[in-house]
Amino acid sequence: MTDVPEPTVLAAEYFQSYSVVGLLAVVGVLFVAVAFGAGRLLRPVVPTPEKLLTYECGVDPVGEGWAHTQVRYYVYAFLYVIFAVDSIFLFPWATVFAAPGYGATTLVEMFIFLGFLAVGLLYAWKKGVLEWT
Repeated sequence: MTDVPEPTVLAAEYFQSYSVVGLLAVVGVLFVAVAFGAGRLLRPVVPTPEKLLTYECGVDPVGEGWAHTQVRYYVYAFLYVIFAVDSIFLFPWATVFAAPGYGATTLVEMFIFLGFLAVGLLYAWKKGVLEWT
């Protein structure tokens, strides 16, 4: 006889690790649900007209609730997120780059990734998005 485990034993071990993750997720959801439920049961509910007013930075609301917002602020935020993700990607890349046998492959992958980012930045620059006026 060989010491090779049966496929059912391998499947059971495989799904057991997922059951631990699933159980942890259920416990987390229950913890949040109990916390919100306890907050709802224990908080005082005394609605007054002042409490039902729209609150905005301590200033009484004046005028309509609609305001124009410049799209460029969202574009700057989106560009920041792109480059923040890039910087987060650099740390694991540097770790793998230092491992023996992965140097050339990871270097090519990083330049491809940086190329995609450069094309996106070039596109934003050509569209005039980066000009603050």
